[in-house]
Amino acid sequence: MITNKTYISKIALIGSDMFALLLAIILARMSNWAYDHSFGEAFLDWWWKEQGDIRLMTFAILAVMVIGWFWGMGHYSGRKPFWDELKEILKALILVGVLDAALVYLGKWQFSRLWLLSTWFMALMLTPFLRLLTKRILLRLGWWQRPTVILGAGNNAREAVSAILSEPLMGMEVIAFLGTPEELVSSRTSSEYSAPVLPLGDDPMLVLQGMGYPQVVVALDKGALPGYEKLLRRLSAHYPDLMVIPSLRGLPLLGMEMTHFFSHDVLMLRVRNNLSRLGPQIFKRVFDIVASSLLLLLLSPLFAYLSWRIRRGGGTAVYAHARVGKDGKVFNCLKFRSMVPDADKVLQDLLARDALARAEWERDFKLKNDPRITPVGEFLRKTSLDELPQLWNVLKGEMSLVGPRPVVEEELERYGDLTDHYLEVRPGITGLWQISGRSNIEYSDRVNLDAWYVQNWSLWYDMVILLKTARVVLHGEGAY
Repeated sequence: MITNKTYISKIALIGSDMFALLLAIILARMSNWAYDHSFGEAFLDWWWKEQGDIRLMTFAILAVMVIGWFWGMGHYSGRKPFWDELKEILKALILVGVLDAALVYLGKWQFSRLWLLSTWFMALMLTPFLRLLTKRILLRLGWWQRPTVILGAGNNAREAVSAILSEPLMGMEVIAFLGTPEELVSSRTSSEYSAPVLPLGDDPMLVLQGMGYPQVVVALDKGALPGYEKLLRRLSAHYPDLMVIPSLRGLPLLGMEMTHFFSHDVLMLRVRNNLSRLGPQIFKRVFDIVASSLLLLLLSPLFAYLSWRIRRGGGTAVYAHARVGKDGKVFNCLKFRSMVPDADKVLQDLLARDALARAEWERDFKLKNDPRITPVGEFLRKTSLDELPQLWNVLKGEMSLVGPRPVVEEELERYGDLTDHYLEVRPGITGLWQISGRSNIEYSDRVNLDAWYVQNWSLWYDMVILLKTARVVLHGEGAY
């Protein structure tokens, strides 16, 4: 349902993007003018130097194109997860920036290359930031929230709500679940998410009308669709942006292609496991080689300092531990030594006399209060600096920057039917497990996160995971 708040939100988001683009060209031109001119020249002189009027007109047209692009992708009225929307923003700005450069080159305009590059670089920084800030302000004012009901009350509905709640910037507030009497009897959604589970009644459209026509998300369990066909036809007629979350657990979702058959109510999905194809494998490997080489070079002073600190306490600075890699090959996973030299003996003695520690080790293969860890080792683990030597494993081709957590052979048994997914790729220095709570989550969840990553790999997601890893490391979340 379109309200005044909806219009205000659209205007605010459009204004935010326009202001970001305008600010980008102003800041870029001011910085170039300050670099090229003395402060004694007229302040407004920089606007019109080097055919500046043509430059400003061209940029204004391109800025309108960007706003139109965002409008067409539903950024101002639709609701998308943050990282997907950010990817679309950056893609649009980069493509329009390339078009801008082509126009300058083909038109043989005498513009500063530094001005052009700095303009679009600032646009790449400012547009997502101001968009994020605007949404947070709208949420605080209560103008971006969209009341949402979930059609369904089973397992798929619960997982759908968990996904929606993980993206607060979407502004989708789940106010109710709608289900059949059978679903209401077995449902646990009300107690889990503090939202009522309501019966559909004789006329579900009257129920939705009484709620003010909220956003509807169809999240039915497998086998439940036949009983809802009539209602779905009515919903599709009244809701032009009806959302559907199908129950497709276990399938690769990223890059899924849809095929429609003319005059048939049949939808065919083509699923692809990206990392099973040669092209993505090469792309990921090249990224690993370039990034690990640069990081090893830049961090070499830190490597030298940490090695010196560790050796002061006795023993070697780096140790190798056997882990299972791609295709089941065992390799030596490198780490800065964070334990006492006789760590294996200390562990065996502890497990023999402490039943609680033994149970924790059998459950997680880790100990929260591990007596083997040295004072400097505690710092290394808290900051995850103990894993820096694995950059050498990445360069050698034994690991990847992002991937499943490297495990020992005994742990591989816990992957069960998902073992093939683990063995399909190189284990990573970081991954979904590390940014999802690390040692604070259940082992079964770690396995599922590893499998999800393999099935839905993209270079963009690798970059997202690396960015989130930096935040997790800085906060020390779940590290021990």
